[in-house]
Amino acid sequence: MVAQLTDARIQVRPYRAHDLQAVRRICADTGFLGKPIDPVFEDRELFADYLTGYYTRFEAEALLVCEVEGEVRGYLMGCRLPLLKQSYQVFANIVVAVKALYRCFRRPYNRASRAFLIWVLMNSWREVPVTPRNTPHFHMNVLPEARSVRSTRVLIRTFLDFLRAHGCRAVYGQMVVYSGRRTASLFKRYGFRVMDRVEVTKYRSLHRGRVLLCTVIKDLRARAGDAAAAAVDPLLPLANPKKAALRIAISGHRLRS
Repeated sequence: MVAQLTDARIQVRPYRAHDLQAVRRICADTGFLGKPIDPVFEDRELFADYLTGYYTRFEAEALLVCEVEGEVRGYLMGCRLPLLKQSYQVFANIVVAVKALYRCFRRPYNRASRAFLIWVLMNSWREVPVTPRNTPHFHMNVLPEARSVRSTRVLIRTFLDFLRAHGCRAVYGQMVVYSGRRTASLFKRYGFRVMDRVEVTKYRSLHRGRVLLCTVIKDLRARAGDAAAAAVDPLLPLANPKKAALRIAISGHRLRS
C-alpha cells in the first residue's frame, strides 16, 4: 500500500530491501532527541544494529517508510510477533555487548561514548517503562523535513490497519517526550493513552529539563471515538504487574499535577 498525502512530495509506503541504509542512517540521525546520536555515542553502526536489526531482518512487512520527493526521510518500525522479538533480543544483547566491549578497547571510544556505555550497563535497564506482555508494538523516527501531523497520522493509521488485518487486539508504542517535541497529547489524537513513563537520566547533562520515555497503548477492538479506546485494557497482561501498579499510580499523580 502506498499512501499519498495532501503534499504531493510526501508519500508513505512499505519498506523495501534497498531502503536498509537509509533507515539505518535515519536511526542514527534522530537518536539524540531527534538529532544525530554522535555527541552521545560515536558508533553509529552499532547503534543502528541494535535498534533496527530485528525489524529489518524478521518483520520487514511491518515496516513503513516516509518519502519526501523520492528520498526516504522517516520510518515506522512495527512488531506483530512479540515473542519472536523477545527471543531475538536475548541473542542481540549479547552480540552488541561483545562488539561494544571489543570496540571500546580497539578504537577506543571517546569519553562521551564510554559514559553512554556505562549508562547502558548500570542504569538503562532500570529506566524502561512498563509494557504489556505479548502485545504488538512500534516506534517511529522522522527527519525534520518530513515531520508533520499528516505524515505521522498516515504512518500510524497504516500500521494500525495492518495489525487489525492480522487480528491483533492491542498495540503499544514507546516515545521520548520532552519540552518542545512529542508531547503525550500527540498520540491521544489516535486513541492512545499513557500507560507508564520513566525519566531517562542519560540526557541530564545534555538537555535542560526532564526527558521521559513513555509507553502509550491503544485498544484496537474499540470503535473510533469509543471511550474504551482511551483506556488501558485491564485484560492485557503486564510484564510486571506489581511494578506496573506502582508506576501507573505515580504517572497518574504526575499527569494531574
